[in-house]
Amino acid sequence: MSPKISVFNKLLAHYGKQYWWNNPNRITDWVSMILIQQTTQENTEKALANLEGKLTVEALHTMELATLQEYIRPAGFYKQKSTYIKALIAWYRSHGASLEKFKAIPTDELRRELLSIKGVGEETADAMLLYIFKRNVFIADQYAIRLLNRLNLSSAQTYKALREECMPLVADIPLETCQEWHAVIDMHGKAYRKGDTDESWLLE
Repeated sequence: MSPKISVFNKLLAHYGKQYWWNNPNRITDWVSMILIQQTTQENTEKALANLEGKLTVEALHTMELATLQEYIRPAGFYKQKSTYIKALIAWYRSHGASLEKFKAIPTDELRRELLSIKGVGEETADAMLLYIFKRNVFIADQYAIRLLNRLNLSSAQTYKALREECMPLVADIPLETCQEWHAVIDMHGKAYRKGDTDESWLLE
């Protein structure tokens, strides 16, 4: 077994399943991926609460930009994020506003399309692929980079480098495992940052 896979599985066993981004209303999760950028989960949830009952494609499409900005103000950077949400919804509508219509699009092609949307960077695109479009991808965020660097399991310093290194690890695993690896890597990163520095058990 790859040492990286061993570490990820130990994290999953330790922290347990997190069930991130599994709201039955996929638009809620999709919008939250924009709102969470550069802010906290608490602030994101405040903005989502303001949008309660309005998290549909048509409601967001027809909503005045200024109105949307007021709703999402708690998430910060609300002027930029409002335009990002509008761009995302416009792109989705251009594809018929149906997730089913994306199933035939290869993952790499779909990722390129997502990256073409204003406000969608590499990490956000991969989160959308993993949780919205149900594709096996590795989210090589800072938590993952720092973890594998600390354990001397990777020397990658950029998102692109670590993603390329780890994508083969997720090619043939269950989607749920792929999703949970990302969640527990981030959970552990937050715990480590708060002073829980003993990681020797991950390499045993």
